[in-house]
Amino acid sequence: MRSKDSMLRLHRFKAEDKRRQVTEIEFMISDLQSKVDEFELQIAHEEKVSGVSDINHFNYSTTAKSIRVRADNIAQSVLGLNDQLEVAKAELEEVEADLRKIELLAQKSGVDIDAAPKTVPEVPGIGVRI
Repeated sequence: MRSKDSMLRLHRFKAEDKRRQVTEIEFMISDLQSKVDEFELQIAHEEKVSGVSDINHFNYSTTAKSIRVRADNIAQSVLGLNDQLEVAKAELEEVEADLRKIELLAQKSGVDIDAAPKTVPEVPGIGVRI
């Protein structure tokens, strides 16, 4: 009985941890995408001020070029994070399926599944409880 309770808590912890990871990755993507959008506005402003929007033109703004490089680098990071997000979501689905199985087993064996803790400690640096 005690081992089933421990197993249930462990699987709940794993599920909450995966949910937290998915949330963190989604937050990072959102934050980086907003920076890319901000850079795009800065690039448009620089091109308007200089009057040259062709990046290959000899008189193209060096400021716009450097901002474009940073925006492209961040956009590549966002693509990588999107890949990580898909993997994390798939892992979350697996862990949640395992949790449902364990909860059903616990319920059948008479373990009080509501007595096992369902909360996850606060993540340092994030300040948000999941």
